Amino acid sequence: MTQVAPTADVDTRASLGEGTRIWHLAQIREDAVLGRNCNVGRGAYVGPGVVIGDNVKLQNHALVYEPARLGDGVFIGPAAVLTNDEYPRAVTPDGRLKTGDDWHAVGVTIGEGAAIGARAVCVAPVTVGRWALVAAGAVVTKDVPDFALVVGVPARRIGWVGRAGRPLESKGDGLWICPETGETYKQDGEGLTLAG
Repeated sequence: MTQVAPTADVDTRASLGEGTRIWHLAQIREDAVLGRNCNVGRGAYVGPGVVIGDNVKLQNHALVYEPARLGDGVFIGPAAVLTNDEYPRAVTPDGRLKTGDDWHAVGVTIGEGAAIGARAVCVAPVTVGRWALVAAGAVVTKDVPDFALVVGVPARRIGWVGRAGRPLESKGDGLWICPETGETYKQDGEGLTLAG
């Protein structure tokens, strides 16, 4: 059963999947689509038309601006921001207050199982790959490969993580292993895939 806190602001045109929970002071805008069993924390914001998969967690005060797309199992940490304006300005060059007609929103795409750490910022348009991990406080300005571990400002890859979120250990010859699950991964250049 879907649960919405009395103090949350959920537009009637938004779609909430079965089992999704929206907590105190969260705002879900028109035409947003949230999948099943999502958890939207206190004060989080989901913009108009944002599409969110199943089993997604948006922690307190996370800001997901349109037209973001989040895959199944994504984690967005506390106060993380997914932006949507490449050239932000409040006014036009002639000093007139900008309206929605004065800019084109670009989105952030987050792949299945990826995690964005607390207070990290993903600057649109970027794609964070499947099962990648963006460290707390990082600023992502370039696409992040599947399974990459990125840190810093701007974010840079410092290693690989598996589906359990643990840093992978190198076994040589481009093979990596998860210390928790034992899963093996294969590196090919700047990419990593789960070995069959």
